[in-house]
Amino acid sequence: MNRLCPLIVVLLVGGAAFGQSGALEPKELLWPEDLLPPFHVDDPHIEEILKLINSVSAYEVPALELKRDHNYAQTPVDYEPFGGVTPFKEHFLEQMEYTGPGRAIPEPAHVDAVRLGFIGPIMSTVSVATGGRNNEEPLGIQMMMGTRLAIEQANARGGYLKRSVPFELVIANDNGLWGSSGNEIIDMAYKDGVWAILGTIDGANSHIAIRVALKAEMVMINTGDTDPTFIETNIPWVMRNINDDRQMGYLLLDYLFRKRDYHRVALIRASSRYARFGVREITDGARRLGRPITIEMAYAGGTEDFSLQLQRMKATNPDAIVHWGPPREGGLILRQMREMGMDQPYFASDRHVSREFVEAAGEHAEGAWAAFPWDPRREDPKLAAFREAFRKRFGVEPDTYAAHAYDGMNLLIWAVQVAGLNRAKIRDVLAHRAKPWPGVTGDFTFTAALDRANGAALARFEGGAWDYFTREELEIPQGYVPSRDRVTRGALEASERE
Repeated sequence: MNRLCPLIVVLLVGGAAFGQSGALEPKELLWPEDLLPPFHVDDPHIEEILKLINSVSAYEVPALELKRDHNYAQTPVDYEPFGGVTPFKEHFLEQMEYTGPGRAIPEPAHVDAVRLGFIGPIMSTVSVATGGRNNEEPLGIQMMMGTRLAIEQANARGGYLKRSVPFELVIANDNGLWGSSGNEIIDMAYKDGVWAILGTIDGANSHIAIRVALKAEMVMINTGDTDPTFIETNIPWVMRNINDDRQMGYLLLDYLFRKRDYHRVALIRASSRYARFGVREITDGARRLGRPITIEMAYAGGTEDFSLQLQRMKATNPDAIVHWGPPREGGLILRQMREMGMDQPYFASDRHVSREFVEAAGEHAEGAWAAFPWDPRREDPKLAAFREAFRKRFGVEPDTYAAHAYDGMNLLIWAVQVAGLNRAKIRDVLAHRAKPWPGVTGDFTFTAALDRANGAALARFEGGAWDYFTREELEIPQGYVPSRDRVTRGALEASERE
């Protein structure tokens, strides 16, 4: 009961906390059928997958074809680590196989509702990585609203069709204390009886959660953690549908160095795990291009005076400034930069695309750039329908966390409809789906590592609003992305030399 009480309070005050305008009639949640997410088997390949996984016993492993990539995360050659070395083995290119007996577990005889889990920072939290508040609850609330819309929409379409029972959302707060997210996964798996889970945002908590999900053999789809190392755990029960800081970092690097031809870039970041892991590809990529970051300055959470960091950065005479951290601090940094005469272009992480950044930066927000995981400006009738339904349901505009959560929960709902009430089979149809998923954030397929690696964009604040640009629109050059993995590529080059 202690676990549920705070959540009951949150849900009861939903109108105030989430800006919702009240539940809609079922027909108001739906739009034309061709724009709705898939609800049935929509690919002959999935029919073959189902035949294979439904034909094995607990002591057999179905002969499912594993995905194989030739390149990890669409990495250009000149961003590859240890570029002058041919490795013995390259990781993350072949899909991890599930060989357990879970497929043989029969569906339960009686089901009142099909429960799906949500874990995210929806109330005031602390971060184990910083020892203080992480201020992620606005992001978590948007994520939960996107999830709820998907659940309500699925129930308006008939719920779980095989049993004619509704889907039910089990909600848990990710409070950021070490190990608590693992406890929530245990409760969902063994007490609440959920069939799959969506969440969360904090990098440290996500890593803990997915290790528990592995032991519980529970599908977990992440829609908000952009930590590049999240998917590198190689857990076959885990997938992610949002572009990570690696994808956004590559695009930002290409713009800074290949497009704008900057030579001296200075970096300032928060001391949080989100920022430390978020800038890795930027610092590594800049060094590999022969243009290392001139200086990297860190600051503690809650800092408001950045004069020390900015003075030291200014002394390096940078061509541009990159910030990775919370949006409010980013706005203060930009304001203080301009006040001390630093007129360099300002680039930042995706969380800066927010009201908090603009309010903190004031008039200086004009011209600021941010990496972003997708292009929300593109013309897509599915996206337009989603936005309209979200506004009607909750009374606010959906952000990137709401949109990706909506796509992620619809993926889970589709997998349950297709595979039935068996966690291993739910995993199978998700992990082996080959047809692109028609999401409101764009069509995508999972890589062999069960990650997303397409569609990152850049955002620019101009004329009082954010605008978005793809690589193609900005004509940003890209390094050579090889079509062979590094092992066979090296062997081929050696044979050619002979």
